[in-house]
Amino acid sequence: MFAFTWIAERRIEEAMRRGEFENLENQGRRIEYEDDSMVPADLRMAYKILKNAGYLPPELLEEKEIITAAELLAAATDEQERYRQMQKLNLLVAKANARRRSPLTLEKDAAYYQKVVERISVRKPGNEPESR
Repeated sequence: MFAFTWIAERRIEEAMRRGEFENLENQGRRIEYEDDSMVPADLRMAYKILKNAGYLPPELLEEKEIITAAELLAAATDEQERYRQMQKLNLLVAKANARRRSPLTLEKDAAYYQKVVERISVRKPGNEPESR
């Protein structure tokens, strides 16, 4: 093993002297490493292939749907639309919680969620406030 390492080091040094590492395509850019330490070793290649093909696991798809529903809820101006979006958001969170071993936590967006809740007044359709 030592001989292989020594040969590799020599070849790298020679290439550096010849300037072969100059003006590379991503020179100066930060290398982003993928942390797949939580993926079992025998599944890493399969996960990488799926990721490169654009496949998202169901958990991430659910999270994207929940985020989209929350954004639609925040942007809704009509009261009935807000009510429908709130029902949809509650249903998505309930479905996600049913599939998981532990409940879905929205703590990372808790401040945003609290602001949304504070801004929304919801009445069921047909329950209009009485005029005085």
